[in-house]
This record gives sequence, structure tokens and C-alpha cells, in this order.
Amino acid sequence: MMNRILFACLFLTLSTESSSLSCRWMDHKFRQHNEETLNLLDTMVSHLMTKTFNVLQAKNATNTTEVEVTVAFPNHLYHQVSKSSAEDKLAFTVQILEEVAALFEEDHSSASWEDSTVRNLLNIVNKQAEELHSCIGSHSHKKKTTKLHMYFKRLSHHILKEMGHSAEAWEVIRKETKAHLMRAEQLASSLHTAQ
Repeated sequence: MMNRILFACLFLTLSTESSSLSCRWMDHKFRQHNEETLNLLDTMVSHLMTKTFNVLQAKNATNTTEVEVTVAFPNHLYHQVSKSSAEDKLAFTVQILEEVAALFEEDHSSASWEDSTVRNLLNIVNKQAEELHSCIGSHSHKKKTTKLHMYFKRLSHHILKEMGHSAEAWEVIRKETKAHLMRAEQLASSLHTAQ
């Protein structure tokens, strides 16, 4: 009798552990919200193109200068986390979303985007981070990746602050954000197929 109870407890513990990342929201809503966010980022570039076109017409200019990205995209971090546990992948994805939200809370008054677009973007990104964080549950104590945090700090300092939060700087941030959200979706998809 005692062995049956012990076996039942062990089975319950193992099944709970293996389904700890079984997150209904992630399975059904993450991709939808991520697509909305990517669409908002695309909307932002159309606003930028309209503003740039108007400025170029006003100046009668024929070319523009590209802003050089001085902060390398952290592909190595994505590669490392792709080989990690499901909990680590999820925690990394949450951190990406939180770091992106922190960037977009900076002064974006020089960007050509409508405030409502930025507010919508922040609402969705924060919702994603919150919901995915709840999927981690008891694993939420995981430490943030310092290298990822430092990468986003460099974006903030070397791109935004040094360039005076200009429209050009924000375009670099928009492109970097889009790349991160696409990679985050790949991480989340790998979690979904692994379950």
C-alpha cells in the first residue's frame, strides 16, 4: 500500500514538472500578439517613410544617410539559449520583452510615430511578458541574463542617448526590436513543438 502511495506521489510530481510549461496562453495567444506587435512596428516604418519623404521634398534632397549600428546583435545569446531548458528559453523570452518595453518607454518624441501606436506596442509587449512570466510559475526566480541586459543598455546609450533620441536612432531601435521579436517567436515555437 505504501509503495502505491509513493508511486502515485512520484507520478504526480513528475507529471506536474513536465507540464509546468504547458501554458495555454503561450500555445494560443503568444504568436497572435507577436504578429500584432510586428505589424505595429511595420506601421511605424511607414510613418517614418512618410515623414522622411516630406522632409526630403522640403529640402529638395536626393539621398539620406544611414545610421551605422554600433551595437552587434547578440546572435550568440540566442544560439546558447536555443540549447537550454524550456524554462531558460521562456525566461530569456520574457527578458527580451521586458528589455524592449524599457527601450520604448524612453523619449520617443523625435520619432515620427503616433503616441497611440507606441502605447499599443507597449501594452502588447508588456502583456506578453506578464503572461509568459506567469507560465514560468515556480521557475520565475531565474536570474536574468546579464549579457542580454548589457546589450540593451548599449542600445539605449550608444544609439538612443548619443544620437539624441533622434528619428534615425529610433529607426535603428525599431529594426533591432523587430529582429528580437522574430527570434523570440522562434524560441516560443520551439517550446510549443517540444511539448
